[in-house]
Amino acid sequence: MDWTQLLQLSLHFDQHLGGLIAQYGTTVYVMLFAIVFCEIAFLPLFFLPGDPLLFICGAFCARGAINIWMLIPLLFVATVGGSVVNYWIARGIGQRVLAKEHRWLDRNALQKTHAFYEQRGGMTFLLSPFIAVIRTLAPFVGGLSAMTFARFLWFVTLGAALWVGVLVVGGYFFGNVPLIRDHMSSIVLLGVALGVGALVVSSVWRLIKGRRAIR
Repeated sequence: MDWTQLLQLSLHFDQHLGGLIAQYGTTVYVMLFAIVFCEIAFLPLFFLPGDPLLFICGAFCARGAINIWMLIPLLFVATVGGSVVNYWIARGIGQRVLAKEHRWLDRNALQKTHAFYEQRGGMTFLLSPFIAVIRTLAPFVGGLSAMTFARFLWFVTLGAALWVGVLVVGGYFFGNVPLIRDHMSSIVLLGVALGVGALVVSSVWRLIKGRRAIR
């Protein structure tokens, strides 16, 4: 297998999962761990499949081809581990950059980002796993802005449990339904949009009530 074939397989791993299970058996667990871990840990690998892969894995669990009780903990560890590695890579880069006086560096922007992640980072890490690219970018920005690691780890763990649980279990029950399987990405984005919309409406309502109370 040359590098172009390997790249194609990585990009469309979810589409080849059935054949890979038949060919490699339990070694597929290692492949799944590696893909999820690498997608989240390394910024240049953001293009690897995330949401569709977890959903399809759930569907194969329903068929008995994969053990769901092995898969969920495995992907949970891969998600948390990838986020932590990404965080520390960015943290190291941030420390080296801050140690030097670069004209292009906006320290005020970094301070604002740090404050945002300390105050609002929790919700970011609960929702970011459901959005491609953002699930790779969010831990990197968290590390770059020097977010408190204990707080980072707590919310990343919750976000990973939510992401893996929702998609794998969703795939287990609905992954073999063609309509849902074919529009899975749109359904996930719709769910995230509804969640964010509810938060925005709630925040606006609290702000209006606060101003009314002051008056």
